[in-house]
Amino acid sequence: MQGKKENIDETDRKILNILLKDANTSYVDIAKRIHVSPGTVHVRMKRLVRIGLVKKAFLNVDYNKLGYDICAFLGIHLENSSFYSQVIDALYHIPEVVNAHYTTGNYSIFVRIICRDTEHLREVLHEKIQEIDGVQRTETFISLEESIHRTISLESREEV
Repeated sequence: MQGKKENIDETDRKILNILLKDANTSYVDIAKRIHVSPGTVHVRMKRLVRIGLVKKAFLNVDYNKLGYDICAFLGIHLENSSFYSQVIDALYHIPEVVNAHYTTGNYSIFVRIICRDTEHLREVLHEKIQEIDGVQRTETFISLEESIHRTISLESREEV
């Protein structure tokens, strides 16, 4: 979804780049690296949250080590595009759904789900997702390996 572009400066970019690489970096460490006060970093981050540029921080968890061995992508065909909001609301309430995108192309919605095993995947598909009113059919892709997982690096320029 295209959003309003916000004016951020080079200091904001430096702060964001550091946190995109490691969200655990303290404001004191960021301040030392970019030669500003920790208070400046704090004020800048509060502003970036307030304007909606920074939304949330997430842990990057290795789900395999917790017994969740299946990462799957699911293309969802809707009976009609008018079902989109209703289906997204229902998907939001399924804990195994970790991402959902409204897309162009073959599918109306493309989601990523995390499951313990193939039996759990079958349960999520047949007993939860395919039971949602408005879902016409689904197509499942099981990920064998995630080869790249990263954030983008913000380029140096005056506006985002």
